[in-house]
Amino acid sequence: MRCLDLPYEANRRGLQVKRGRSDGQEIAARLCRLAGGREGSFTTVKRFISLRSISAAALLAWAAGCSPASHSVSPGGGAQAIPMAQQAESRPAPRAGSQGTKIQHVVIIVQENRSFDNLFQGFPKADTVSSGLDSSGNSIALTPVSLATQYVIDHSLTAYLAACDGSGSLPGTNCKNDGFNNEVSFDGPTKNPQYVYVPHNESKPYFDMAHEWVLADEMHQSHLDESFVAHQYIIAAQAQSAVNLPSSYIWGCRPKGITVQMITQERELGNTEAACFDSETIGDELDAAGLTWHFYTSVVKGDGGEWSGYQAISHIRNGPDWAADVITPQTKFLTDVSKGLLENVTWITPICANSDHVNCGGGFGPSWVTSLVNAVGESPFWDSTVIFVVWDDWGGLYDHVPPVFEDYDGTGFRVPLLVISPYAKQDHVSHVMYETGSILHFVEDTFGLAPLTTDGSDARSNSPAKDCFDFNKPPRAFVPIKAPKDTDFFMHQFDDGRPPDDG
Repeated sequence: MRCLDLPYEANRRGLQVKRGRSDGQEIAARLCRLAGGREGSFTTVKRFISLRSISAAALLAWAAGCSPASHSVSPGGGAQAIPMAQQAESRPAPRAGSQGTKIQHVVIIVQENRSFDNLFQGFPKADTVSSGLDSSGNSIALTPVSLATQYVIDHSLTAYLAACDGSGSLPGTNCKNDGFNNEVSFDGPTKNPQYVYVPHNESKPYFDMAHEWVLADEMHQSHLDESFVAHQYIIAAQAQSAVNLPSSYIWGCRPKGITVQMITQERELGNTEAACFDSETIGDELDAAGLTWHFYTSVVKGDGGEWSGYQAISHIRNGPDWAADVITPQTKFLTDVSKGLLENVTWITPICANSDHVNCGGGFGPSWVTSLVNAVGESPFWDSTVIFVVWDDWGGLYDHVPPVFEDYDGTGFRVPLLVISPYAKQDHVSHVMYETGSILHFVEDTFGLAPLTTDGSDARSNSPAKDCFDFNKPPRAFVPIKAPKDTDFFMHQFDDGRPPDDG
């Protein structure tokens, strides 16, 4: 039964249930029966586990009276979409965070498609490996491949399930992480193009940031698959059960008629839905609180939002926020900061050549991120800012750490996360488990916003506030990062018009 995956979650959350032991299996089986065997009820159970360390007896007593989860199951689809107004009515109360008195700006830099083992292989004190197993049990040494090398690796739901090679009753759980060689790949530079890492001379700006501030080596993507879903999680903490890529090269609400497939509670491909949602987002909460936000993104085919997650949010795409808060091109962030302009929350996505995406080549990602970080660090905003640098999905690249089961849509493989701030610990590797929603959790706590969901990635996740920062110390002076390309290069860079991710 799928609920037998619960011991792994309970163990991670502090419940005294040991991985793989029969007592844990029995507790999970009893929970499943008490909850009626519904996958949605497991999320409710896990939400309770996440609140505190409790005894198994107390958990079982509570589960006997547990209520249905907030998402109902749609036959052949995923969870039914919940209108924004209903989401707002059912939100938990705001949480308080100590960072709120010192942090007034959160900058979220979203890069593309790198696993942790790929981008930070060999980083001191971080959990990385130099080789990985394939599906035949062979040990494959990770070989260096340049960020400028362009090729294709599948990273759809199908690829996730293949790479995971799970033995759990629910597909993609209890992963052995030995099936990356079964991900479809084209034009790869090596025999095993999934088993590679970025040469250290190219990743050096990222390594320098990690040494100066914080690197998280237990950061997972909240979802299982590709970037369309990833870019919903980074603004809304969920993706209305969407999976893989939409039916059109242009994503979202315009033109009408674009669809995307749904993932079922059983982690299978289900029905299709419009790739245009009415999810409540962090932007909506900021608007309601009288706070500000901007999403700096690419100009693609003459329209600024095809590669912004907000282009798939109907009330944003068709409302005043589209012109006011979705900003193109993304280099305007550099000029805005230089003019003394920085919103409370900012997202920045790259053009293809600067994205770190395997499909894109270019190789300018480390320099691009460096230009953004230096812009903030050398501005008056430094003392009141946190910068998160996150890669949206694993991109098909090998990682040895199995994903942690949270619900039918997550979590996925590890991705890197850099935490940069004058209050961030220095040269610290955080081994706490985070996911995409952890960044939204931090934003919500910082600005006194309620969680967007009751059981989504922001509500269930750990905030980086506790382990990555020391708010009791005075702000540290900024240390500029060096990179091969400077800001002037990006201000005059040719925009090739490609989206930062077509997968």
